[in-house]
Amino acid sequence: MDLIKQYILALTNLYGQVPAELVVEIYNSQNEDQVGIDDVEVYFYEDMSKQYVYAYKDHFVHETIIEDKEFKSMRKKKADKPYYIPDKEELLKYSNMIYYEKPKQYDDLLKYAEKNFFGGNFEKAEMLCQNIRWECIEGPNIQQIFDLFNTFEVNFKDENQVNKVMQLVMDLSNNVRLWENNGHTPNEIFEKFEKPHLRPLPDEPFEFGGSNVIDMKTEQKIGRNDPCPCGSGKKYKKCCLGKQ
Repeated sequence: MDLIKQYILALTNLYGQVPAELVVEIYNSQNEDQVGIDDVEVYFYEDMSKQYVYAYKDHFVHETIIEDKEFKSMRKKKADKPYYIPDKEELLKYSNMIYYEKPKQYDDLLKYAEKNFFGGNFEKAEMLCQNIRWECIEGPNIQQIFDLFNTFEVNFKDENQVNKVMQLVMDLSNNVRLWENNGHTPNEIFEKFEKPHLRPLPDEPFEFGGSNVIDMKTEQKIGRNDPCPCGSGKKYKKCCLGKQ
């Protein structure tokens, strides 16, 4: 298989759908020999259905998105999120449609299941964890997770064990790579791109009826004796204080 096609398959599997121009950009950033958009767009006319990849609106798109008619909705979910771009060696592993990254949280769940539910049977434990991972990609549904454990005839010994397993599942869910996050995990999106923009909590506790109200026009704190932001001309304490 030629290298350009490997990149197309890898990026489609990692992102769900990828514009041809991004294939060019990433390919050129990781290789000395440079390619142009024409070198990539020629693959729009190649049959890659055996790898579950199709051409659609200047994109290479995974079959799942095509069948579910989710191209537009997936683009909205992706919005302006940055792309996760692993190094070349790791990226090209995704050209194999069955490859997926196994984070530490996956191994934690696998080891726990193998030891506590399957008496050391690694294969059965891995089969369960693979199914749970797919559920995590869809957005973990607690009932469906429990249905999986029932399918594998897992009996929890007490509530503490249920809580332990659910925590392991949620930890995995926060660390799987998602199409809607352009390959980033939910945890990466939060830590790298959302958390830095969160406002810190105030040093002083919030006082209801105090001077903790912010005028959204001026972004200034409103004191009890300040003019009311509603424009009535009255002091805030004699007008809208307590009405919010």
